[in-house]
Amino acid sequence: MTNSASDSEFLAKIEATRREALDALRDARDAVSLEKARVKYLGSKGLVGELSKGMKALDPAARPEAGRAVNQLRAETDAAFAALQKSFQAQEDPREFLDVTLPGRRSPLGHAHLINQTSAEICSIFALMGFSITEGPEIETDYYNFEALNFPADHPSRDMQQSLFVGEKLLLRTHTSCVQIRTMEKTPPPVWIVVPGKTYRRDDDLTHSPMFNQIEGLAVDSKITMADLKGVLTEFARQFFGEGAKIRLRPSFFPFTEPSAEVDVACVSCGGRGCRICKDSGWLEVLGCGMVNPALYKHVNYDPQKVSGFAFGIGVDRMAMLKYRLDNIGRFYQGDARHARQFPS
Repeated sequence: MTNSASDSEFLAKIEATRREALDALRDARDAVSLEKARVKYLGSKGLVGELSKGMKALDPAARPEAGRAVNQLRAETDAAFAALQKSFQAQEDPREFLDVTLPGRRSPLGHAHLINQTSAEICSIFALMGFSITEGPEIETDYYNFEALNFPADHPSRDMQQSLFVGEKLLLRTHTSCVQIRTMEKTPPPVWIVVPGKTYRRDDDLTHSPMFNQIEGLAVDSKITMADLKGVLTEFARQFFGEGAKIRLRPSFFPFTEPSAEVDVACVSCGGRGCRICKDSGWLEVLGCGMVNPALYKHVNYDPQKVSGFAFGIGVDRMAMLKYRLDNIGRFYQGDARHARQFPS
């Protein structure tokens, strides 16, 4: 009789706990009070858990019924808690969690790529010397890229193994010199322009890339001489590399200039004394230049008896490598943010 009475009391206690737990959950007015009710009844040391442990004292024959009652109690209480929790979450105002006194969080800002920085710096130097900045198409015709610039029909750069053709007479421009012809066609002299932009050639190693950035310069006016060209490039070198920069001109050949020259600058690493960077010569090649070949003027109706001019071509990638002491042109195009962050604009 004692065990039977004890078993009945235990079942009554389960029922009382069920009503108490459901009432406590329904009476919760916010997420905090709901969590307190959950811990009291469903927590690791809650009343439902204590009932489960209490079944050990019951008569073995009564334990199955008591177990079912405790499991039902847990299931109903869990379901009630989950439903109320979802309801509170739907009602929450996100503004309650906004502390307007905290300082704002700014998103990190990007900056111009080192190549773009270098190109802009070079253009600004020539702009201060009176040059205008002009741009043109990256897909060019054979005429503007080669023929009008005095490249003979059998020149190796016309071969598909050297240039990147996209059609029989269309190619990705190999230089921005073609914009010079386009400008002179539309503009009577005097013409003073620099032409920045991307160019493309089948060339890929530590110091060359199939796509690279170039700035071509052109000046056509009356009485322009090689001395003017050297003066402009000397001033450019001083502005770009520093006041003590020195240049020298070496004879060379380009189809669109005559005479032509390669321009070297005193090594930016050793100051001209000789080192590994300049191969102990004290000089670094930076660009090509020359006086505009009179053969070009026939394509733009300029009178070579009245005008003369000079032209030069600067590889922006190479200038950036020299100024910032970089050893691999591929670093510009690998998309490594750690490299880019070293050169904030």
